[in-house]
Amino acid sequence: MSVTEHQSALPQPLPRLSDATLRDSAHMAGVEFGPRDAARIAKLLVRTGVELVEVGMISGPSSKDADLITATHEAIGPERSMSLVMVRDRHQVAKALDEAKRLGVRYVMFSIPTSEQHAKLKLGSPSLKYLNALARTAIGLAKDHGFHVTFSGEDGARTPKRRLVPYVTAGFAAGADRFRLAETVACLSPWQMEEVIGNLTAIDGSEIEIHSHNMLGMAVANSLAAYRAGAAWISATVGGIGERGGNAPLAELLTSLRVVYGDTRFDLTHLTELSRLALHGAQLGDAFQSGPTTPHAFAYELPGQLSHPEAYETLPAEVVGNSRELRVRTRLTPALVGWALDDSGIEVDVDAFTDWLTARQESGGRLLDRDAVRKAAVDFQSR
Repeated sequence: MSVTEHQSALPQPLPRLSDATLRDSAHMAGVEFGPRDAARIAKLLVRTGVELVEVGMISGPSSKDADLITATHEAIGPERSMSLVMVRDRHQVAKALDEAKRLGVRYVMFSIPTSEQHAKLKLGSPSLKYLNALARTAIGLAKDHGFHVTFSGEDGARTPKRRLVPYVTAGFAAGADRFRLAETVACLSPWQMEEVIGNLTAIDGSEIEIHSHNMLGMAVANSLAAYRAGAAWISATVGGIGERGGNAPLAELLTSLRVVYGDTRFDLTHLTELSRLALHGAQLGDAFQSGPTTPHAFAYELPGQLSHPEAYETLPAEVVGNSRELRVRTRLTPALVGWALDDSGIEVDVDAFTDWLTARQESGGRLLDRDAVRKAAVDFQSR
């Protein structure tokens, strides 16, 4: 039989595509894209047919991703870009939105932890009432400022229906334009994903996006399952580059849509150039590999992830013979340095050492892991 004879009937209009290479991949431990990389990647994504390019993370004033966001806006325009805004409390959201406005952002995606575990860690309370109130406040404030608003369910895949559905319902009632289910911790099979997404698409007026991680190797399958259940958007990254084993790889997703559904909307001729460009910019060598046995699968650059790995890991690193590690170039903080020096016997003023080490690191500088930080601390002691 020919490929076309195997093509499945469309369950609904073909999905729209967003790409998170300049956000999720850019915040993979040890990876940093420069503005030139961002501009070239964004242009190629738009030429491929990706509708929305996600770039940068904003938590407050003086965003470290400001240069990436500005370069992407200059390359493809702010109407094709979306930036993630962290949500932790009302005051912080207001400052982050002011920064987004300053940078010319028009599309924001709120990162809001929905599982009890993540909400307790990041919001200080697992209360569903507080979660819903915070989401409504953030969404209302953003809409008042003229933003297009996507709100997320960070760790949404592990958030039970009794908690997730009321949260999503409240978000749309507050005026949100779209909801993204983040499979932060890969844990669902495709048939389970269909059920979870089906619960959300049943909400009146809902527009749903899936953002799947690839630790179990099912990110593309889960993305297609979400589409079958009514998701209107799929989020991917070039080469699958991203945190915790990677994301749904763009090339595999687009070729799957073409083979399975006969989707010819996208210009696939740019995919190989995109992959090479992203791998070079990410300083990952010739090939990125997803899954739990890679060196980056349990590597982190955020202190909360190192302190609470159980909140992010599908399985502990030790189960597959891997290990947990710090990998960072310039996004150093005293908390990260403190983790690296823990149990080392090295005694330094952590704040002063962090400032000294940061000054030594140039933009996109050498990769620092635990051993490199400890060696640098010895150098700092001997000054």
